[in-house]
Amino acid sequence: MTVGYCVGEISLSELTFISDKMPQVGEYVTVEYDGKKVLGMVESLVRGNDALNIDLHDVDAIQTISRIGGNDYYIKGKVKLLGDVDDKLRLPRTPALPGTPIKLADKEILDKVFKVKNPIKLGTLVNQEDVEVNVEANPMLNRHLAILAMTGAGKSNTVAVLMDQLLAYSVPIFVFDMHGEYRDAEFPNGNVNVIAPKINPTYMSFAEIKRLVNISGNAYIQERYFRKAFHHVKREIDSGTERDHKFLDAMYDYLAVLASEEGSDKQIIDVMNKIDDAKDKYSNLFDNNKGNILTGIKIGHVNVLDLSQSDEYVAEVLVSHIMRNALRRRKNAVHGNTGDTLDHPVFFVIEEAHILAPNRRDSQSKHWIQRVAREGRKFGLGLCLVSQSPKTVDHDALSQMNNMIILRLVEPEDQRHVQSASESLSRDLIEQLPSLNVGEAIVLGLMSKVPTLVKIDEFKGRRTGGDLDIIGEFKNYREAEEAEIRRQEQESLDLGYDY
Repeated sequence: MTVGYCVGEISLSELTFISDKMPQVGEYVTVEYDGKKVLGMVESLVRGNDALNIDLHDVDAIQTISRIGGNDYYIKGKVKLLGDVDDKLRLPRTPALPGTPIKLADKEILDKVFKVKNPIKLGTLVNQEDVEVNVEANPMLNRHLAILAMTGAGKSNTVAVLMDQLLAYSVPIFVFDMHGEYRDAEFPNGNVNVIAPKINPTYMSFAEIKRLVNISGNAYIQERYFRKAFHHVKREIDSGTERDHKFLDAMYDYLAVLASEEGSDKQIIDVMNKIDDAKDKYSNLFDNNKGNILTGIKIGHVNVLDLSQSDEYVAEVLVSHIMRNALRRRKNAVHGNTGDTLDHPVFFVIEEAHILAPNRRDSQSKHWIQRVAREGRKFGLGLCLVSQSPKTVDHDALSQMNNMIILRLVEPEDQRHVQSASESLSRDLIEQLPSLNVGEAIVLGLMSKVPTLVKIDEFKGRRTGGDLDIIGEFKNYREAEEAEIRRQEQESLDLGYDY
């Protein structure tokens, strides 16, 4: 069906058309010229009437024209050209002629566009529910993904749908679950493996533990004492001598002996005090009997690190530790080094990315997320950053996400931050973000041949999370209270008391 005709100056990447029919933003169209059939996407639309132009200020005249010729309007739109459907969607070398008809793309063409080698089904086209939207798995896993949306737009459902699709390929998914949403989840295509948020300190580097205890870089004497204690306890644990104490307790005891031998040196006492503070702060983090967290990952499972009971500091320690070790071990595996290896790729899903990779604050978790974002694709480590506050996600990490699923975003600063991090997101598409309904998303990047407006499927499994039914909770409380009063009254009657 013809929806309009090219007008004005036409480039190789976009064109303007005039129509008397109303297509929809996000619909695909084709333009045939010079023996080519070029696919395009309607990115913007305006409706106008030459008689009722912006310079007309007479209300009576406006009313008269509206009554006589109110239907005499035109539709002007902009189409982003995506490529020749018969030539692997390569952009043509010549532009179309003005006056060339623009037609709606038929289902056969769209099915061909969304046919990929290793499909991940996200949903259907917003404007054509009979067309499935599949993206390619490998470019998403290798080149990272961001899932961004304002609260309540369907972000968690999108993450669940994506993870379930990946489970069908037995991809090991590792989720940093900040709110306990996936701990008790059920996935049609796989199972959940819950991993306790504990670290065996023997697997931590000196630099990691030094940061936990807050030994600053210029505190050279304190660092020297702390290093002696660290290596002493490490040797004792490795030899089996030290089994009864927690790591920081053992370091504290060693320094206490050292202080008595050296006359209670103030620097040693300061280090002991800092260890005491760290023990209070991270009391639930360390476990000398736990193996390396990465060895607990199960292939074909959603491996959930439940951080819902951990504060922000503990979460940052866990994320930086896991990301650092994953990158090191995958490098060892790929390069054939003996020793510690991670023998399979992993896809990391980082919930609340604005907390763990903040834009305006340095943290170790952000540092290692950036490192994996830059280097991970070479070693089979994929990243998915998930956030409802895109503007506060680190720009460098976000710019490494070569694929994006963007649901409804209203705040202009969020929109600008996302656009600055993505080469594929045009100004016209950005303007569509506030008008998306719940569960609708713009999908773009290397995993998709073309930018797409998608209605994300509804997750068929079970997960926790979402908004609380606050009214329901108080209703249940009142009903329970009234039931208790009736029970007490009946008990009194049974004992012979009369009201």
